[in-house]
Amino acid sequence: MSTPSRHFASDNNAGLVPEVWAALQEANVGHAPAYGDDPWTAQAVAEFRRVFEHDALEVCFVFNGTAANSLALAALTDSMHGVLCHEFSHVMTDECNAPGFFRHGLMLLPVGGAFGKIDPAALPRRVAGLRSVHAPEAKVLSLTQATELGTVYRPDEIAELAAVARSLELRVHMDGARFANAVAAAGCAPADLTWRAGVEVLSFGGTKGGMLAGEAVVFFEPALAANFRRRMKQSGQLASKMRFLSAPWAGFLRDDAWLRHARHANAMADRLAAGVYAVPGAALAHAPEANAVFARLPAGVAEKLWTQGWRFYDDVGPAGAVRLMCAWDTTAADVDAFVADLARAAE
Repeated sequence: MSTPSRHFASDNNAGLVPEVWAALQEANVGHAPAYGDDPWTAQAVAEFRRVFEHDALEVCFVFNGTAANSLALAALTDSMHGVLCHEFSHVMTDECNAPGFFRHGLMLLPVGGAFGKIDPAALPRRVAGLRSVHAPEAKVLSLTQATELGTVYRPDEIAELAAVARSLELRVHMDGARFANAVAAAGCAPADLTWRAGVEVLSFGGTKGGMLAGEAVVFFEPALAANFRRRMKQSGQLASKMRFLSAPWAGFLRDDAWLRHARHANAMADRLAAGVYAVPGAALAHAPEANAVFARLPAGVAEKLWTQGWRFYDDVGPAGAVRLMCAWDTTAADVDAFVADLARAAE
């Protein structure tokens, strides 16, 4: 039996990428103004504008993804509004109704679609089903990128959904907890997956990509960021020592370190999927597109693997499937050791 040094429960469980660690050390020198009025925050903002090819965007740094999504949605809505999102989206299933907490009265309106992607045809039907003044008014479309099922919206898919959203007078928000993996998978410019395709606000996740903490709320329409810093302060998300949230982003984005690490995680997921597929009795729930593999294992095999020390979830995604998540530090040896143990457990 192998002894796992890393496992496949979540990319949250990985440590920090070297570039983030170095950036934290660089920022940890002397005194600096608080609340973001420091050179490290200015440098991080400049990196965001470079990466997204958008000199006017505004970016705000909060502590975690739930706050990023919830405060972004609060900035786009009022208390009588609703947010259209996929029924398997993170905001729908895993954020303890935080959007409704930060914008009291806000309602999430689930929409279906294959493999975690919203069906564009479902949006007009969902909105039409709301009973005028008796129901919340649909105000925002929230897309998850990559999706909770590990699939990736391509630019044309986002543009189609954004066009439908505009016809319904909806704003477009993107939950990009694994945005880096989506960009790496799609092989296009970050701008092509966001503002050029119609996304107005992005919650860009850093934690799952190898940062310590800190998510970025990116406003491609600066007017939408009005009073957002007050929302951050009111919700306990305005860091006094902001340089320690923003400096890591500069290190993360500089020289495209974020994409290099995301490509590696995606490649390990491809290797893992190929290994799982080759095990008799095991099957893929669907082809992986980013850094997640969803697999169906023979009865009792998951329990054997857990006993051996492997960690992964069986309550995320399609019924009867397990989720195997690769991270920036997953190695080929990790993948091969898991596949070998899986093959033995399936015998």
